[in-house]
Amino acid sequence: MTPTHPAYAQLRQATPLAAVMLENNPGMMTLDGTNTWILRAPGSDRIVVVDPGDEDDEEHLQRVAGVGSVELTLITHRHHDHTGAVDRFAEITGAPTRSVDPAFLRGGAALEAGETIEAAGTRLHILPTPGHTADSVSIHVEADGQPSAVVTGDTILGRGTTVLDDSDGDLGDYLDSLRRLVALGDGLTVLPGHGPDLPDLAAVAQYYLDHREERLAQVRAALDTLGADASARAVVEHVYSDVDPSLWPVAERSVNVQLGYLRSRG
Repeated sequence: MTPTHPAYAQLRQATPLAAVMLENNPGMMTLDGTNTWILRAPGSDRIVVVDPGDEDDEEHLQRVAGVGSVELTLITHRHHDHTGAVDRFAEITGAPTRSVDPAFLRGGAALEAGETIEAAGTRLHILPTPGHTADSVSIHVEADGQPSAVVTGDTILGRGTTVLDDSDGDLGDYLDSLRRLVALGDGLTVLPGHGPDLPDLAAVAQYYLDHREERLAQVRAALDTLGADASARAVVEHVYSDVDPSLWPVAERSVNVQLGYLRSRG
Protein backbone atom coordinates (compact mmCIF):
# COMPACT_ATOMS: atom_id res chain seq x y z
CA MET A 1 0.00 0.00 0.00
CA THR A 2 1.35 3.43 -0.98
CA PRO A 3 1.92 5.59 2.13
CA THR A 4 0.21 8.94 2.47
CA HIS A 5 1.28 12.05 4.35
CA PRO A 6 2.29 12.03 7.15
CA ALA A 7 4.40 8.89 6.81
CA TYR A 8 7.38 8.82 9.17
CA ALA A 9 10.40 6.64 8.46
CA GLN A 10 9.02 5.68 5.04
CA LEU A 11 10.03 6.72 1.57
CA ARG A 12 6.89 8.17 0.01
CA GLN A 13 6.89 8.76 -3.74
CA ALA A 14 5.14 12.08 -4.45
CA THR A 15 5.84 12.39 -8.20
CA PRO A 16 7.90 10.33 -10.66
CA LEU A 17 10.85 12.65 -9.93
CA ALA A 18 10.43 13.28 -6.21
CA ALA A 19 10.09 11.17 -3.07
CA VAL A 20 10.04 12.39 0.51
CA MET A 21 11.31 11.13 3.84
CA LEU A 22 9.39 12.93 6.61
CA GLU A 23 11.50 13.62 9.68
CA ASN A 24 9.79 12.92 12.99
CA ASN A 25 10.24 16.45 14.38
CA PRO A 26 6.69 17.85 14.53
CA GLY A 27 6.07 21.24 16.12
CA MET A 28 4.39 24.62 15.82
CA MET A 29 6.84 25.78 13.15
CA THR A 30 7.51 22.42 11.47
CA LEU A 31 3.90 21.17 11.21
CA ASP A 32 4.17 17.35 10.90
CA GLY A 33 7.95 17.58 10.55
CA THR A 34 10.60 18.53 8.02
CA ASN A 35 10.26 17.09 4.52
CA THR A 36 13.57 15.81 3.18
CA TRP A 37 13.09 15.61 -0.59
CA ILE A 38 14.86 12.99 -2.69
CA LEU A 39 15.06 13.81 -6.39
CA ARG A 40 15.98 11.49 -9.26
CA ALA A 41 14.78 10.38 -12.66
CA PRO A 42 13.14 6.94 -12.87
CA GLY A 43 15.82 4.27 -13.06
CA SER A 44 18.61 6.42 -11.62
CA ASP A 45 20.62 4.93 -8.75
CA ARG A 46 21.93 8.40 -7.91
CA ILE A 47 19.90 10.92 -5.91
CA VAL A 48 19.81 14.60 -4.98
CA VAL A 49 18.77 15.29 -1.39
CA VAL A 50 17.11 18.57 -0.44
CA ASP A 51 17.16 19.69 3.21
CA PRO A 52 18.55 16.75 5.22
CA GLY A 53 16.96 18.03 8.44
CA ASP A 54 18.12 18.06 12.05
CA GLU A 55 21.44 16.62 13.23
CA ASP A 56 19.82 15.02 16.28
CA ASP A 57 17.99 12.43 14.15
CA GLU A 58 20.66 9.94 13.10
CA GLU A 59 18.09 7.34 12.08
CA HIS A 60 16.49 9.80 9.66
CA LEU A 61 19.83 10.65 8.10
CA GLN A 62 20.78 7.00 7.70
CA ARG A 63 17.42 6.23 6.08
CA VAL A 64 17.83 9.08 3.60
CA ALA A 65 21.42 8.11 2.79
CA GLY A 66 20.30 4.53 2.21
CA VAL A 67 17.89 5.45 -0.58
CA GLY A 68 20.63 5.72 -3.20
CA SER A 69 24.05 7.12 -4.01
CA VAL A 70 23.85 10.79 -2.94
CA GLU A 71 25.26 12.92 -5.73
CA LEU A 72 24.43 16.32 -4.23
CA THR A 73 22.71 17.91 -1.24
CA LEU A 74 20.81 21.18 -1.69
CA ILE A 75 19.52 23.58 0.97
CA THR A 76 16.39 25.70 0.46
CA HIS A 77 17.09 28.13 3.32
CA ARG A 78 19.06 28.55 6.51
CA HIS A 79 16.62 27.49 9.25
CA HIS A 80 17.96 24.81 11.59
CA ASP A 81 15.22 22.25 10.95
CA HIS A 82 16.47 22.16 7.34
CA THR A 83 20.21 22.63 7.85
CA GLY A 84 21.14 21.23 11.27
CA ALA A 85 22.28 17.94 9.74
CA VAL A 86 24.49 19.42 7.02
CA ASP A 87 27.79 18.37 8.59
CA ARG A 88 26.68 14.91 9.64
CA PHE A 89 25.00 14.18 6.32
CA ALA A 90 28.09 15.28 4.38
CA GLU A 91 30.14 12.98 6.61
CA ILE A 92 27.83 10.03 5.96
CA THR A 93 27.54 10.50 2.20
CA GLY A 94 30.67 12.36 1.07
CA ALA A 95 28.41 14.41 -1.21
CA PRO A 96 28.88 18.17 -1.67
CA THR A 97 26.32 20.53 -0.19
CA ARG A 98 25.19 23.70 -1.96
CA SER A 99 23.12 26.60 -0.68
CA VAL A 100 22.77 30.35 -1.08
CA ASP A 101 24.15 30.99 2.41
CA PRO A 102 27.90 30.19 2.44
CA ALA A 103 27.59 28.93 6.02
CA PHE A 104 26.16 25.66 4.67
CA LEU A 105 28.53 25.00 1.78
CA ARG A 106 30.34 21.70 2.13
CA GLY A 107 32.55 21.06 -0.90
CA GLY A 108 30.23 22.85 -3.31
CA ALA A 109 29.73 26.34 -4.71
CA ALA A 110 27.00 28.77 -3.70
CA LEU A 111 23.74 28.45 -5.59
CA GLU A 112 23.28 31.08 -8.28
CA ALA A 113 20.05 32.63 -9.47
CA GLY A 114 18.85 31.04 -12.68
CA GLU A 115 21.41 28.24 -12.81
CA THR A 116 20.46 24.75 -13.93
CA ILE A 117 22.01 21.75 -12.21
CA GLU A 118 21.99 18.42 -14.02
CA ALA A 119 22.10 15.58 -11.49
CA ALA A 120 20.51 12.17 -10.90
CA GLY A 121 18.97 12.31 -14.37
CA THR A 122 17.10 15.53 -13.62
CA ARG A 123 17.42 19.21 -14.44
CA LEU A 124 17.15 21.38 -11.35
CA HIS A 125 16.47 25.06 -12.02
CA ILE A 126 17.39 27.32 -9.09
CA LEU A 127 14.80 30.04 -8.53
CA PRO A 128 15.49 32.69 -5.87
CA THR A 129 12.38 33.10 -3.72
CA PRO A 130 13.43 35.33 -0.81
CA GLY A 131 10.95 36.67 1.72
CA HIS A 132 10.52 33.92 4.29
CA THR A 133 14.28 34.35 4.72
CA ALA A 134 16.72 36.31 2.60
CA ASP A 135 18.42 33.16 1.30
CA SER A 136 15.31 31.16 0.35
CA VAL A 137 15.31 29.37 -2.99
CA SER A 138 12.89 27.10 -4.79
CA ILE A 139 13.94 24.29 -7.13
CA HIS A 140 12.07 23.54 -10.37
CA VAL A 141 12.56 19.83 -11.03
CA GLU A 142 12.37 18.54 -14.62
CA ALA A 143 13.29 15.49 -16.67
CA ASP A 144 12.36 14.50 -20.21
CA GLY A 145 8.97 12.83 -20.44
CA GLN A 146 8.11 13.39 -16.77
CA PRO A 147 5.75 15.82 -15.00
CA SER A 148 7.56 18.71 -13.37
CA ALA A 149 7.44 19.84 -9.75
CA VAL A 150 8.82 22.63 -7.59
CA VAL A 151 10.50 22.24 -4.20
CA THR A 152 9.42 25.36 -2.32
CA GLY A 153 11.14 25.07 1.07
CA ASP A 154 9.15 27.24 3.48
CA THR A 155 8.15 29.78 0.82
CA ILE A 156 4.97 27.73 0.35
CA LEU A 157 3.83 25.09 2.84
CA GLY A 158 1.60 22.08 2.44
CA ARG A 159 -1.01 23.62 4.71
CA GLY A 160 -1.56 26.98 6.36
CA THR A 161 0.60 29.93 5.36
CA THR A 162 4.22 30.91 5.83
CA VAL A 163 5.61 32.94 8.72
CA LEU A 164 8.08 35.58 7.58
CA ASP A 165 11.27 35.63 9.64
CA ASP A 166 11.56 39.10 11.16
CA SER A 167 15.35 38.88 11.32
CA ASP A 168 15.86 38.92 7.55
CA GLY A 169 12.47 38.28 5.93
CA ASP A 170 11.02 40.91 3.63
CA LEU A 171 7.40 41.22 2.52
CA GLY A 172 8.21 43.02 -0.74
CA ASP A 173 10.61 40.25 -1.67
CA TYR A 174 8.07 37.63 -0.63
CA LEU A 175 5.30 39.08 -2.79
CA ASP A 176 7.69 39.18 -5.75
CA SER A 177 8.68 35.56 -5.08
CA LEU A 178 5.05 34.43 -5.04
CA ARG A 179 4.43 36.22 -8.34
CA ARG A 180 7.49 34.45 -9.77
CA LEU A 181 6.01 31.10 -8.73
CA VAL A 182 2.61 31.95 -10.21
CA ALA A 183 4.36 32.78 -13.48
CA LEU A 184 5.82 29.27 -13.74
CA GLY A 185 2.37 28.17 -14.89
CA ASP A 186 -0.35 25.70 -14.03
CA GLY A 187 -0.05 22.04 -13.15
CA LEU A 188 3.26 21.97 -11.29
CA THR A 189 3.26 19.90 -8.10
CA VAL A 190 4.27 21.76 -4.93
CA LEU A 191 6.91 19.93 -2.87
CA PRO A 192 6.93 21.98 0.37
CA GLY A 193 9.33 22.05 3.29
CA HIS A 194 6.52 21.03 5.65
CA GLY A 195 3.12 19.46 5.10
CA PRO A 196 1.72 17.44 2.21
CA ASP A 197 2.55 18.02 -1.44
CA LEU A 198 -0.04 20.00 -3.40
CA PRO A 199 -1.20 19.62 -7.01
CA ASP A 200 -1.03 23.13 -8.54
CA LEU A 201 1.72 25.61 -7.69
CA ALA A 202 0.18 28.55 -9.56
CA ALA A 203 -3.13 28.23 -7.72
CA VAL A 204 -1.48 27.88 -4.32
CA ALA A 205 0.92 30.77 -4.91
CA GLN A 206 -2.00 32.97 -6.02
CA TYR A 207 -3.87 32.02 -2.84
CA TYR A 208 -0.81 33.01 -0.81
CA LEU A 209 -0.66 36.35 -2.65
CA ASP A 210 -4.33 37.02 -2.00
CA HIS A 211 -3.92 36.07 1.66
CA ARG A 212 -0.93 38.40 2.09
CA GLU A 213 -2.79 41.29 0.47
CA GLU A 214 -5.76 40.66 2.76
CA ARG A 215 -3.56 40.58 5.87
CA LEU A 216 -1.77 43.72 4.73
CA ALA A 217 -5.11 45.53 4.38
CA GLN A 218 -6.01 44.39 7.91
CA VAL A 219 -2.71 45.73 9.27
CA ARG A 220 -3.27 49.07 7.52
CA ALA A 221 -6.75 49.25 9.04
CA ALA A 222 -5.34 48.41 12.47
CA LEU A 223 -2.83 51.25 12.18
CA ASP A 224 -5.65 53.61 11.26
CA THR A 225 -7.39 52.60 14.50
CA LEU A 226 -4.40 52.21 16.82
CA GLY A 227 -2.13 54.90 15.42
CA ALA A 228 0.77 54.84 12.99
CA ASP A 229 3.30 53.97 15.71
CA ALA A 230 1.39 51.00 17.12
CA SER A 231 3.54 48.05 18.19
CA ALA A 232 3.50 44.73 16.40
CA ARG A 233 1.94 43.10 19.45
CA ALA A 234 -0.89 45.65 19.53
CA VAL A 235 -1.55 45.02 15.84
CA VAL A 236 -1.55 41.25 16.39
CA GLU A 237 -4.09 41.52 19.21
CA HIS A 238 -6.28 43.67 16.96
CA VAL A 239 -5.99 41.69 13.71
CA TYR A 240 -5.67 38.16 15.13
CA SER A 241 -8.33 38.44 17.82
CA ASP A 242 -10.00 35.29 16.45
CA VAL A 243 -6.77 33.25 16.66
CA ASP A 244 -5.59 31.22 19.65
CA PRO A 245 -3.38 33.60 21.69
CA SER A 246 -0.73 30.87 21.92
CA LEU A 247 -0.08 31.57 18.22
CA TRP A 248 0.29 35.33 18.65
CA PRO A 249 4.09 35.28 19.15
CA VAL A 250 4.44 33.55 15.78
CA ALA A 251 2.03 35.99 14.12
CA GLU A 252 3.99 38.87 15.65
CA ARG A 253 7.03 37.91 13.59
CA SER A 254 5.11 38.26 10.33
CA VAL A 255 3.45 41.48 11.53
CA ASN A 256 6.89 42.94 12.27
CA VAL A 257 7.80 42.29 8.65
CA GLN A 258 4.52 43.76 7.41
CA LEU A 259 5.00 46.89 9.48
CA GLY A 260 8.50 47.28 8.09
CA TYR A 261 7.10 46.97 4.58
CA LEU A 262 4.38 49.59 5.16
CA ARG A 263 6.57 52.05 7.06
CA SER A 264 9.35 51.86 4.45
CA ARG A 265 6.80 53.04 1.89
CA GLY A 266 5.55 55.96 3.94
